[in-house]
Amino acid sequence: MADRLPFDFAAALESARSRLPSSVSVHFFNEIGSTNDFALSMASSGALEGTVVFADRQTAGRGRRGRTWHSPAGAGIYLSCLVRPAHPGALSLLSLAAGLATASAITATTGLPLELKWPNDVVVGRPWRKLGGILCEAAGSDPRISVVVVGIGVNVQPAAYPPELQNRATSIEAELGRPADRAQLSVEILVRLLQEVARIREGDRARVLCDWRRLGHAGLADEPVRWQDQGGARQGVVKDLDDDGALIVWTGTRTERLFAGEVTWERMT
Repeated sequence: MADRLPFDFAAALESARSRLPSSVSVHFFNEIGSTNDFALSMASSGALEGTVVFADRQTAGRGRRGRTWHSPAGAGIYLSCLVRPAHPGALSLLSLAAGLATASAITATTGLPLELKWPNDVVVGRPWRKLGGILCEAAGSDPRISVVVVGIGVNVQPAAYPPELQNRATSIEAELGRPADRAQLSVEILVRLLQEVARIREGDRARVLCDWRRLGHAGLADEPVRWQDQGGARQGVVKDLDDDGALIVWTGTRTERLFAGEVTWERMT
């Protein structure tokens, strides 16, 4: 059973009510294993788009490729939202849209300028330091992918990541040098996420990609990268994103489209 919504979250939601769909339903937990897992269970029970799970702490938070997402109480934003893509091809765009929503919400709320690293990281500085990440998971086994849980994790305080990651991770407050309003940030991210989902559904994919390129430009345009695939270690230079959000890479002999996987930017990380 969900816990009572804290006053600051309730106030932030009320303030943003006119910018949120009426179907939004918020569930808050003081402690939970994983907000994504709970949202996936709700999706299997027929929950509607706009069902949102916030948590103050996760005990089994996770990121991409099975990694653990450090989630101590009060130190970060742990948010999952059910969305329904307009069509299966939109799934690859959802992670980009969620990153765009997250970065733009943080900048609008705090003034902190951020960048995006394909496909799902919110970063800052040189070399890139990770501040937030996205984990999109399809609900059920239907190949048409009718429901997706978009999980968003953001480090608000330095305590949101373990000391051994301090050279690769950062937080909003560490970058700002002052406190940040976690509730206001959480709600603004939710508002912008649902706005981006609506843009995709309305067919405005080109503008979503254009806005992503604006924040992700540092990692595009002839930036050298390396990655692993079934053939072993690969390398090339990034040329752009395609219309589905795939990374276009020139290997020296051919153009490849990467939809997922671990890509390392040689000069940025």
